[in-house]
Amino acid sequence: MSLRILIADDQDLVRAGLALILGSQPGIVVVGEAADGQRAVRLARELRPDVCLFDIRMPVVDGLEATRRLAGPGVADPLAVVVLTTFDLDEYVFGALKAGARGFLLKDAGPALLTQAVHAAAAGDALIAPRVTGRLLERFVGLERQAKARPPSEALTEREEDVLRAVAKGKTNQEIAEALCISLSTVKTHLTHLMEKLGARNRVEMVVWAYETGRVAR
Repeated sequence: MSLRILIADDQDLVRAGLALILGSQPGIVVVGEAADGQRAVRLARELRPDVCLFDIRMPVVDGLEATRRLAGPGVADPLAVVVLTTFDLDEYVFGALKAGARGFLLKDAGPALLTQAVHAAAAGDALIAPRVTGRLLERFVGLERQAKARPPSEALTEREEDVLRAVAKGKTNQEIAEALCISLSTVKTHLTHLMEKLGARNRVEMVVWAYETGRVAR
């Protein structure tokens, strides 16, 4: 079954380019387009796409608010959102992830990384532009330090700790499976348990928790 994508960007040429790139990929179909965040939210709720690809700077409702309405804390049935922007600014990255985005990319990422981010978001993973990842985590953890990291509901097993550290280093499920010599389904089981124990909604929140608790050195 094809991944159904909704694209929102106020620039017609950018929106058309994104639709062309993604629509030409096998297993991906663009089901809707919007030029502002308000229409993007309305279409997303109507169409329930597998992934929403949102620009940050949009009229009426910006991409961060649109993301918050569709994937933020308190949303009963959140959608997967990847935020795409021209601007490499810490507050945009932080804002997008706090709003519930599963990915953050710059518009110069290229077709391969864009396609990878869409697939990752649909699978429940997170992909963040490589050149901002390190700085992003330092910024995210620094801002969150006022609120002490919540203890897990249950102690993590040794294997769960291994998986958590691997996720925090940006490894994919397949890479984790190969590195730890376990099956892909076992990795997914560990991730499910980790999210339950940490109260995390996605991989980004798991990574932040790992940094906050010193599992990964900054």
